[in-house]
Amino acid sequence: MKQVIFNETGHPEEVLKLEEAELPQPKPHEIRIKVSARNINPSDIMFVRGMYGITPKLPSSAGFEAVGTVDMEDEKATIKKGTKVIFTAIGTWKEYLCIPAQTVIPVPDAMPDEIACQAFINPMTAYGMIAASGLKEGDWVLVTAGASAYGKLVIQMAKSKGIRIACTVRHDDQKESLTTLGADLVINTEKEKLQKVIMEKTGEGVSVVFDAVGGILGAKALASLKNGGRLMAFGALSLENMPVNSGLMIFKNLKIEGFWLTTWIEALSNEERQKAFKTVLGFLMKQEVKVDVAGKYPLEEFKAALEAYQKPGRNGKIILI
Repeated sequence: MKQVIFNETGHPEEVLKLEEAELPQPKPHEIRIKVSARNINPSDIMFVRGMYGITPKLPSSAGFEAVGTVDMEDEKATIKKGTKVIFTAIGTWKEYLCIPAQTVIPVPDAMPDEIACQAFINPMTAYGMIAASGLKEGDWVLVTAGASAYGKLVIQMAKSKGIRIACTVRHDDQKESLTTLGADLVINTEKEKLQKVIMEKTGEGVSVVFDAVGGILGAKALASLKNGGRLMAFGALSLENMPVNSGLMIFKNLKIEGFWLTTWIEALSNEERQKAFKTVLGFLMKQEVKVDVAGKYPLEEFKAALEAYQKPGRNGKIILI
C-alpha cells in the first residue's frame, strides 16, 4: 500500500515522502479501513512541524481525519465489512489503516466522501465551542479566520441558534460568501480596524471570541470583547503567541481559555457524545448546509495538495483521495 510518512519534523513539503508499505493486519479488537478521502487541517501541518499538542513517534504518517470503508472486521464483528465510517487517528495519509472498532462513526453511504472526511474535527469543534461558550440568542460572537472551513460551519451553526456573528477575513472577495452563510458582520482586518468596527456595530463589544489565529489578531480580538467577555483559543494559525494586555484583562474582567476537541469529547458522557455526533451528522446532511472543497488530489500527489493548501485566499478544503 501507499503511505505518506516523515522521519523528522519540519516543513511538510520538505520532510514528507511517499513510500510503499505492507498491508497492515488488525489486532482482534481492531478493524481495517480502506481510506477513501482525507482533508488537510492546520493541525496536520503543525503535527508534522512538531508544534502540535501531540508529539509524533517517528517515523509517522501525517493526518488526523478521514473517511473509508471497513475492509476487515474485528473479532466481535462490531462494525460490518463494507460499512462507511469516519474516524480520527494519528496518520491517516495511508491507503489502509487499523484502529479500534469502537472509535469509528458509521455514516450514511449517501454522504459524499468530500463532506464525510471533514465531518469530525471542524464540525465537532464548532458544535462543542458553541455549547461550551454559553452563548444565547442575540449574543455576539467574533470568529477569527471566518473564511476557514471551521469558520463557515460555526457561522451556520450559530445562526441557527439566533446568535449574532462577526468574523474576520483578509480578502474582500470573501465577504459576500460569509454574509450569504449568515454572518452579520464581516471585517477585512487588512483594511479595517477590528476593535473600532466591532464597537461601532455592536455598541459594547462581543460576548465571546472564537480565536483560531493567535498573535496580534488574537490580541485585537481580545480587545473587542465587552466587559466580562471571554476569548476561547483553539488554534494558532499565525504560529505566534498572543501578546496579552494585563490592564485590559483586569479592568474589563476578561477571560482567556483554551479549547481542544479531544479534551472536550473525553469529558462527555457516552450519551452526550452520541447526541453530539448525531446532531453534527444530521446538520451536515441538510441540503442548505454548505461545505466547500477547493481541490481534490490523489494521495501520491500530496506535494501538489500542500501547495494548493498554502495558496492565499483559498476558499474551501483540500482533499487527498
